Amino acid sequence: MTSTPTPPVGGLPAKAPGKTVDRSRESSAARVRKRLSTTAASVVAVVIATVWTLPTAGLLISSFRPEEEIKNTGWWTFFTDPQITLRNYGDVLFGTASQGQLASYFVNSFVITVPSTVFVVVLAALAAYALAWVDFPGRDWVFLGVFALQIVPLQMSLVPLLSFFSEGVTVAGVQLMPAWDLQGALAFTNVWVAHTIFGLPLGIFLLHNFVSQLPRSLFEAARVDGAGHGVLFRRVVVPLVVPALVSLAIFQFLWVWNDLLVALIFAGGGVETAPLTVRLAELAGTRGEEWQRLTAGAFVSIIVPLLVFFSLQRYFVRGLLAGSVKG
Repeated sequence: MTSTPTPPVGGLPAKAPGKTVDRSRESSAARVRKRLSTTAASVVAVVIATVWTLPTAGLLISSFRPEEEIKNTGWWTFFTDPQITLRNYGDVLFGTASQGQLASYFVNSFVITVPSTVFVVVLAALAAYALAWVDFPGRDWVFLGVFALQIVPLQMSLVPLLSFFSEGVTVAGVQLMPAWDLQGALAFTNVWVAHTIFGLPLGIFLLHNFVSQLPRSLFEAARVDGAGHGVLFRRVVVPLVVPALVSLAIFQFLWVWNDLLVALIFAGGGVETAPLTVRLAELAGTRGEEWQRLTAGAFVSIIVPLLVFFSLQRYFVRGLLAGSVKG
């Protein structure tokens, strides 16, 4: 005896559960977009953007004002009595050592920032691939340890790492590793290693989220063709996670370029290895009286991060959105 299926109520076809979930998600997303597109939301966004950029605008205007005007009046008085000079930039870039002389420190910042960014991006990408697609004992525990390292404050690691560089490693009276007394171009090695160590936990965690979401069918098809882990990483993973790599590179570049604490400890205060941030801290003077040079030097220091961000902005936005939706 054959049973006849019960027709749906009202003669309408039954809805699939997945469709209902998708429509509910779309409706909630539509509601959020509608609320953020209102006039009130636009006004709030404009107010926040204005308040956020106002200090930078004041810094830019002050950097072109004479020393007497900066020290005696606020930057907003520039609109009623405009006085412009390029002396502040000339002093901090090409003046004497006491005036600034930022050119050599500018080069040091590049020498510190670029390798520190490259090391973190490359090592984090390799580690993220291994933790996502290579099966080995204790993989989950390793990833958990990497995640836990983000909780450790940076300040707790400075003294042990500095001791490691200056004294080496000694166990039971036997020196397993000598102290790092590097000169010349290798004098930057300490700060490279420090920035790489401090940037890897977050870099691995971010890239792991992107790499683990790649379709398994891609890896299975490549393995059928005889591809190993090296080929999979170079030809499958890297092209697909370029936006994530660029996003991490931007974050790491900005962190290292604007860093002062690590630079003071591992790069020293000499003109041979000290970055731009160290010199900017010295430009204020012992009593903070050199405002005119500090404004010009500070604005010179933010030019490079702005150029890096705006030139890679499209990759940055794609990288932030790449892991937000699973398909």
